[in-house]
Amino acid sequence: MPIGGQDCLPIDTKIGLNNTDYNDQGAFDAANNYFVAPADGTYLFGATLLYKVNASTTARMRGRLVLNGTTEIRGSLGEISATHVSLATAIWLQTMVPLTAGDTVELQGYFRVADGYFAADHTSFWGCKIG
Repeated sequence: MPIGGQDCLPIDTKIGLNNTDYNDQGAFDAANNYFVAPADGTYLFGATLLYKVNASTTARMRGRLVLNGTTEIRGSLGEISATHVSLATAIWLQTMVPLTAGDTVELQGYFRVADGYFAADHTSFWGCKIG
């Protein structure tokens, strides 16, 4: 789902990323919008989700990182429960997780109460092997 191009559904939805800034080792699969572990090890992941208003600032933005498309990674869930400010309300996620070569990690999000957008130019997702 393109960021900023469509409303998120009221369920966790994979967030499409419009740009790849760094991908020297080819671990980010842009066609499928997920990180693929190139080797067994411990990885550090993070994401920033920036809210962009659609029709109402009563939206409640939520984000999480998901292993292999189904399992929420412990420590990666975040939500903003206060009234949002367009292009100012953000969530920052960060966690570590052990992965086996070939495991995937994706960024998911959704809005409850009202719909909204993830601002395309300021929403990011990153990961690196640390051990």
